[in-house]
Amino acid sequence: MPEQYLRFKPPLALRSGHLQSLLGSSGLRRRVMLKRSVDLQAATEVWTLDGGDGIRLQGLYSKQPGGSKGLTVLLHGWEGNVSSNYMLGTGARLYAAGFDVFRLNFRDHGDTHHLNPGLFHSCRLDEVIHALRDLQDRLAAIHWGLAGYSLGGNFSLRVGLRAGEAGLDIGRIVAVCPVIKPVHAMDAMERGFRFYERYFERKWTRSLNAKKAAFPELYGHETWHQIKRLRERTHYLALRHGYSSADEYFDGYSVGDGRLEPLMVPSTLLTAADDPIVPVTDFYGLPDNPVLELLISGYGGHCGFLKNWGFDSAAEDLILQRFEESIDDQSLRRELAIQTGV
Repeated sequence: MPEQYLRFKPPLALRSGHLQSLLGSSGLRRRVMLKRSVDLQAATEVWTLDGGDGIRLQGLYSKQPGGSKGLTVLLHGWEGNVSSNYMLGTGARLYAAGFDVFRLNFRDHGDTHHLNPGLFHSCRLDEVIHALRDLQDRLAAIHWGLAGYSLGGNFSLRVGLRAGEAGLDIGRIVAVCPVIKPVHAMDAMERGFRFYERYFERKWTRSLNAKKAAFPELYGHETWHQIKRLRERTHYLALRHGYSSADEYFDGYSVGDGRLEPLMVPSTLLTAADDPIVPVTDFYGLPDNPVLELLISGYGGHCGFLKNWGFDSAAEDLILQRFEESIDDQSLRRELAIQTGV
């Protein structure tokens, strides 16, 4: 598909993909995001959604005190959660602009390990779709916006592929640095700066240990912490979930190889040429689908896109812009329907 280039040129010192990636999730940025999200968090309620088959997913709902422009839903990346820096920053930006905001935790993310006995894995799409339908029904939401970062961007696109059959009235999707071919992301972490693999190893170990503590009768005997490398641990757990290998599991949630061709929800994909985790080359083979918009920035790292040392984000700008455009498009369609009597 034809790509466009995002006009994003940070200061010289911020033109490193590694620095963008690290600062994006840093404690420095966190202090700023906590201050910026005071209003968002003050309006927050904890909601538990029905994921089907007795599964429960939890999220945080921030409703406007008066009129709202509409509902927006945010999905985090692997081993992130509703309070990750990019979730707070994006949520605060959308809330300040007049949108209701729902930040969803995937299974076993945040402090939700106790809610479901089964382990999280990235092919658990049905429960996310079921939870989003529950949310839509409870709020009577129409033409709502869905945005995700990294694995959350991947989930957003897969939700979009099934939106019609699931009855989800999604008006716009924005996927920031979405994982396209998971095996290539694993390859990139193994070949690149070892920090990223160790970062996810530590976070995943903490998550698995939290699961073990929540369900000692199921996982008390597990020794997964002894498997240090991500690929080997993924293979071990993929076998437990019924896959023949890590590669088969990775393929189970890939959106590469033409899989986005049937997508009917207008969707914007934002990525960076210097992303150290999701290779930009994965985006070059996306299908020529008229609802897909691909924006490539020369800078931004993995889910960074920091414009300055105040940690303002070009990704947040884009998400807000596309959601507001979606509202304008919807208003125009209503006006045309009234004028034509359709």
